[in-house]
Amino acid sequence: MVTLEELIQAGVHFGHRCSRWNPKMAPYIYGKRNSIHIIDLKETLKGILRSCYFLERVVASGGEILFVGTKPQVKELIKSEAQRCGMHYVSERWLGGTLTNHQTIRKRLARLEELERLERSGDQQHYSKKAISAMNREKKKLLRNLDGIRRMHKLPQAMLIVDPRREESALNEAAKMGIPTVCIIDTDADPTRVDIPIPANDDAYRSVQVILSKLVDAIIRGKTKRNVQSGLAKEGVGVGAPSAAPQPVPASAERSADAGTADAATTAG
Repeated sequence: MVTLEELIQAGVHFGHRCSRWNPKMAPYIYGKRNSIHIIDLKETLKGILRSCYFLERVVASGGEILFVGTKPQVKELIKSEAQRCGMHYVSERWLGGTLTNHQTIRKRLARLEELERLERSGDQQHYSKKAISAMNREKKKLLRNLDGIRRMHKLPQAMLIVDPRREESALNEAAKMGIPTVCIIDTDADPTRVDIPIPANDDAYRSVQVILSKLVDAIIRGKTKRNVQSGLAKEGVGVGAPSAAPQPVPASAERSADAGTADAATTAG
């Protein structure tokens, strides 16, 4: 698990300027220095532990995670980390209706597959140069916006969002559909709108990287558990009743992680 020293070296504790803060972030702020808020890293560590526990449970029970982060400095990180654990991602632009109008999004993905099929089969050459150029532009746009969710045939069971203030549309849709959210959240955002907040510097690449890597490791552990259970079931070995799916609002994750969090915080202190 991540240590306080790693978080400090990554600059996780640097918040925004005091003038830009959201008062609801007060419980997660340690103090201020040179008009910049300093985030309480014990709260950050607590959020990471709770998030890891929750995400691991979701994936172990067969759920899928959607990563969302469109900031220029983190979008490649979002893509690579989501691919590392085999999950879905949105790193370019959140399309309205991605969750609330999922069937329309699936139609656009079907169009993308049609364009790719035309290109592979060579049938595209039967069209005029102008039509081919238009199809190539359409394909490029669809790939840019939808490539990360083309295998998402159903709604995700949880979302991992970097900077919920910037990704407000995604957060609103998640709330409307009852999808729990784990968010890396800075001092200028509202933590009451997310299910599990991880207070941290959400602008610096290294800060986001060190946190995401731990969360993705937890997702991979959950997939390993799921594969083991699936293998035992296929072999006819008794594995007991299937575990219940995590509740939509992961309050249980917070309660169950309190003991481990307290130990980690005591050790770090």
